[in-house]
Amino acid sequence: MTILVTGGAGYIGSHTVHRLRELGEDVAILDDLSEGHVEAIPPGVALLQVDLKDRAAVHAALQEARPESVFHFAASCYVGESVVKPAEYYTQNFEATKNLLDAMVAVDCTRFVFSSTCAVYGEPERIPIVEDLPKAPVNPYGRTKLFCEGLLEDYERAYGLASCSLRYFNAAGAHPSGDIGEDHEPETHLIPIVLQVALGQREKVAIFGDDYETPDGTCIRDYIHVLDLAEAHVLGLTAMREGRFTRSAFNLGNEEGHSVLQVIEEARRLTGHAIPAVTAPRRAGDPPKLVGSSELAKRELQWKPRFGDLTSILETAWNWHRTHPHGYASGGR
Repeated sequence: MTILVTGGAGYIGSHTVHRLRELGEDVAILDDLSEGHVEAIPPGVALLQVDLKDRAAVHAALQEARPESVFHFAASCYVGESVVKPAEYYTQNFEATKNLLDAMVAVDCTRFVFSSTCAVYGEPERIPIVEDLPKAPVNPYGRTKLFCEGLLEDYERAYGLASCSLRYFNAAGAHPSGDIGEDHEPETHLIPIVLQVALGQREKVAIFGDDYETPDGTCIRDYIHVLDLAEAHVLGLTAMREGRFTRSAFNLGNEEGHSVLQVIEEARRLTGHAIPAVTAPRRAGDPPKLVGSSELAKRELQWKPRFGDLTSILETAWNWHRTHPHGYASGGR
């Protein structure tokens, strides 16, 4: 029985594909390669190059693959971009997801693991963020993901399509083998940017605000290793297969978080580079601290993160970036 992974040539999707293959699962990838990389696809894994916005093509692809489950990673995910291009986000994230779900219903595929986001909570009432807090997204990205979660609830009631939504913030790190990792253009995530400075590809890293009410004045964020995220998605499917599913949404986090300055200082120690940093004005809408609780996922999915410390995250990321300084275009080590 095939598991279909949308966005399987992308960052989190490719790591999940590798994990599924390690477990002996039959996997196919659906990806339009607009942001994914064919080099991230393991040998022997079928690629269906399809745009999820193309309803007819999606239905044809599902008819061909006949999956028993779907992992859905394909989405637009930049908060700032969503504010200036909301129409694109509603099309890419909501309409495309509906196309996928409709195609699943048509082929009687009834298990769906959804890559959601803690942005559905907006500016949370308390930290760490727990699943029962109010959902009040403050940008189109978070709203489109929340709308998708609502869609999943309706499709489960109407069509018996079981789903698991996993909410998290900052995926980071890379596969310990160094064969796959993070490669975005343009890059906006802190850890890759910091390591690009260490490689001499950037002059400095900007710290957006150093006067927040945190121990060192810089924002605190929840960084979670991409392989731990992959494992959580696999465990979500396992719970559905075994019929021991009690909730439809789980937060994934390291529960303590790390400040921007902590990330930079640990990267300096690890790489041996100075990594110049400059303070820049605060970005609008940046809360001082965003950290997710993962108690429910640990208890109900038996999720046990293997790379929970910042050093492990940075070590694997550094291994990827220094052996692939230009991402997949580097062509290997």
